[in-house]
Amino acid sequence: MTGTAEPLRYASTAGRWVLVATVLGSGIAALDATVVGIALPAIGADFGADVASLQWVVTAYTLTLAGLLLLGGTLGDRYGRRRVFGIGVVWFALASAACGLAPSAEALILARALQGIGAALLTPGSLAILQASFAPDDRSKAIGAWSGLGGLATAIGPFLGGWLIAAVSWRLVFFVNLPLAVLVVAVAARHVPETRDPATGPVDKPGAAAITGGLVGLTYGLIEGPSRGWSSPVVVTALAAGVALLVTFVAVEHRSVHPMLPLAVFRSRQFSAANGVTFIVYAALGGVLFLLPVVLQQVAGYSPLLAGSALLPVTAIMLTLSARSGALAARIGPRLQMTVGPIVIAAGLALLLRVDADADYVTQVLPAMLVFGLGLAVNVAPLTATVLAAAPAEHAGVASAINNDVARTGGLIAVAVLPVLAGITGETFVHPAALLSGFHSAVVIAAVACALGGLLAAATIRNPVLPGRRPASPSHCALEATPLGVVASGD
Repeated sequence: MTGTAEPLRYASTAGRWVLVATVLGSGIAALDATVVGIALPAIGADFGADVASLQWVVTAYTLTLAGLLLLGGTLGDRYGRRRVFGIGVVWFALASAACGLAPSAEALILARALQGIGAALLTPGSLAILQASFAPDDRSKAIGAWSGLGGLATAIGPFLGGWLIAAVSWRLVFFVNLPLAVLVVAVAARHVPETRDPATGPVDKPGAAAITGGLVGLTYGLIEGPSRGWSSPVVVTALAAGVALLVTFVAVEHRSVHPMLPLAVFRSRQFSAANGVTFIVYAALGGVLFLLPVVLQQVAGYSPLLAGSALLPVTAIMLTLSARSGALAARIGPRLQMTVGPIVIAAGLALLLRVDADADYVTQVLPAMLVFGLGLAVNVAPLTATVLAAAPAEHAGVASAINNDVARTGGLIAVAVLPVLAGITGETFVHPAALLSGFHSAVVIAAVACALGGLLAAATIRNPVLPGRRPASPSHCALEATPLGVVASGD
């Protein structure tokens, strides 16, 4: 890698400015991801939108983000990480303004898709800048600070979003990104050194087109199937095209000299198994967390502020225990925690079956959040460490990006599929009793999936025996985020 300055030290003024830019940049995306779920009922009421439209408000963003995330990392490596990061922040801000000004649900969905493109450019860039800019023995400190401070955006996001929605409008949820984006661009332009990887090959345009098109087709078919009918030519064509394009993506990457996704990393059973667990667990989480704020507001009569605050205990537990969980896994190996963690998450989800039309927070919602958060804290850091440890050192960045993408794709598909499996339709959405019944069905499906994820880990994950290797220093991630990765101490 090449850069324009000497490696930065964590304790230096220059290093702190770089941290400010990257934390705020990734924090914008994290803040947006947490507040939009709280805003869904208000958006639905304003536009008269049905469940399918609300699904698209969420999935349009995740779809372009998941489809272009690997490409965003490649563009940064090739053309300059600061440049692509800055372009992503500006793009995200302009798309946020379009979201806030959207005159219809269709316009909002389009603007959300554009937001996802901006997030795909800035998200991998923020971590890559730290990796490339800081001295090797300070990288773990920098990434740990980035992870912890970035988690604050997730912690305050639901609370801030609920307050903005109640006090003004859901539109302010998107406009709040604009002043933050201006600050990030100004700081990055002045203080962030430019770095790039001269060994990066040509941009894998066919691969990017194939995976994005495949996810679009698959998601469109799954969301529109219940309303149009599964035998509808449009739905059948979308699903078939989606599957065909995803198969094409694998074929393109297999033949490419410079693949966006090097398939060789999947030869590791440990790597493939850990990503399988990631997909299952994050799919279950994505589906339930899409429905929970809606149910609390539509069924139990929670205000946006109270619904937004419901998940705060989960984030607090994650911020408190994730690093300790990672340290424990470094001593005893990841297998036990990757087995137990998803089962504890499943127990937390099962406790949401106690939620009814009254939904007392202290007795019905909080116990589920506490158990749920504990399960996440047990599982996330070992899962991330396992993914990175199973990949060759030269593919560490790609391995982290793949795991990130797998988690987001799991959530994307779950938001499209789980309401269908639970019987939640447009008519269900406007009938609280039917919505609550569907939510209970969704919770059961998600809990079973998480438990199966734990069993998959028990059957496939192995504790590595690495004599003489120093333990990894784990970073942790916030609730809506995907695993952030670990950096070996002193690497």
